Amino acid sequence: MSFNRAAAVVLRQFYLIRGSPSRVFPLFVWVAIDMVLWGFITRYLNTVTGSGGPDFVPSLLGAVLLWDFLTRVMQGVTMAFFEDVWSRNFLNIFATPLSISEYISGLVLSSIATSSIGLIVMLVVASTAFGLSLFSFGLLIVPFLLVLFLFGIALGIFGTAIVLRLGPSAEWFVWPIPAVVSPFAGVFYPLATLPEWMQLVARLLPPSYVFEGMRTIVSGGAFSATTLLWGVGLALLYILLACWVFTRVYRQAVRTGLIARYSAESVS
Repeated sequence: MSFNRAAAVVLRQFYLIRGSPSRVFPLFVWVAIDMVLWGFITRYLNTVTGSGGPDFVPSLLGAVLLWDFLTRVMQGVTMAFFEDVWSRNFLNIFATPLSISEYISGLVLSSIATSSIGLIVMLVVASTAFGLSLFSFGLLIVPFLLVLFLFGIALGIFGTAIVLRLGPSAEWFVWPIPAVVSPFAGVFYPLATLPEWMQLVARLLPPSYVFEGMRTIVSGGAFSATTLLWGVGLALLYILLACWVFTRVYRQAVRTGLIARYSAESVS
């Protein structure tokens, strides 16, 4: 695999973003709005419960920040792919010596850049306006973010495979994926509140281990490193499965000729 070819995918995204303010604003505007909205909600809940009640800033606002980070990671992959779909440039890209692994690596690197911007903005808003500090979670914040990042990448690659298989209009199946996953991940509540069948699904989702661990730390409990390792292992497994699915879908699209849907000549 050539790093230069993967970097070329990132460079193309950089030129697209640099030349269009409409692509720059979503990198920080929506996450900032989320932090402000949920920040005032947590402040209100703190006034309702009083000084003797739980502090909702680390438990609720922290959960929003971490979930938004996962969402931005996923969208960083899918948006970079959609740019090629919308411009009917996907077929042109693979007419070059670029391999599938290089293309996916480029999408992942693009996601790292865009999601890092969103994370920094969220941290600045949450810390300066509402006093949230991720350091309150200790060193575990690093593996927490790692698990969410890996799972976000897996969801992004899987989402691109859906669009590649079903066609450009299938992007509407991709946008709701985080919303569908969030009830099972227990972002805002303990998994024990879920029905048994939903808890079984939650145990297969890496984010559920992160948010359960976050709530354990906030409540003053001890979080098991073994539990976190399960989350990391599942996230890595899902990345491998997502890459396998994307590769299979791409090869089938080439073999059957469906990939021609992404060429400029297919526009009527």
